Amino acid sequence: MENLDSDLLRTFVAVAEAGSVTDGAARIYRSQSATSLQIKRLESILGQPVFERHGRGVTLSDAGHRLLPVAQDVTNRLDVALRDISQTAVTGKLRVGIPDDHGRAKLAQIIAAFTRHHPQVELEVTCAISARFPEALDKGSLDLAIYEVECLGKHEELLYEDPTCWVSSAHRDFRAEKVLPVALFDHACWWRDAAIASLERRSKPYRVIYSSQSVSGVIAAVEAGIAAGLLGRSSLHANLSIVGETLGFSRTPASKLVMAASGSQETGPLDAMKTAIRSAFLTQI
Repeated sequence: MENLDSDLLRTFVAVAEAGSVTDGAARIYRSQSATSLQIKRLESILGQPVFERHGRGVTLSDAGHRLLPVAQDVTNRLDVALRDISQTAVTGKLRVGIPDDHGRAKLAQIIAAFTRHHPQVELEVTCAISARFPEALDKGSLDLAIYEVECLGKHEELLYEDPTCWVSSAHRDFRAEKVLPVALFDHACWWRDAAIASLERRSKPYRVIYSSQSVSGVIAAVEAGIAAGLLGRSSLHANLSIVGETLGFSRTPASKLVMAASGSQETGPLDAMKTAIRSAFLTQI
């Protein structure tokens, strides 16, 4: 007879609390396929389903309702025991900057998981426009930051690369427009600079009719059909169409999400946070 191991229980708890396999996988830094396989293995051991599938989400079955409080108790006890017994507890203070745009949800999950596993670390998180983070690192007001660039710098570590493209609503055709309406970021950042450079290379009239501080704001304008916008391929969905070639744009650069620290000296909290972030991005966004 097979036993229930803690890894299966952690996966089950993550999916149950998130309400979907996709979001549960993000919480434990696994791919969706690996998470689904673990749930299937758990159900095979139990001989009955722990979830009822509906659309993109899941709800607990009768067996799942009975298992959840047990699984939560077991995994919590194991975490407490590890913290109490471990002789390598991480302590100290860490100031981290995460972008208030691309990858925010995933990075917030990483921060939350880090706090659970390293409760003795005093964590100060700044969620803001990431274009200001390199300067903050130089000044020493941040210890670690995540931000986007076109080209990697000497002390920047690549986490994720996202190709960019010009997109519009799938229900709007701008080919007949003499002056192309565009949606851009309204602050100095890599995305705005890349979009303007691409527009200038196109050598055709354009007009900025919408500005936003966030990716979601630019996506909203594009979805509404009022403008075209430069977005990462990771932001695309069924209601958006790639129109770069159709509208005469040349190839646009990929956005690189990077991690950088303020100094060369590794501290316990800094090293632990870097490890957590690297591990999470191995499964991709």
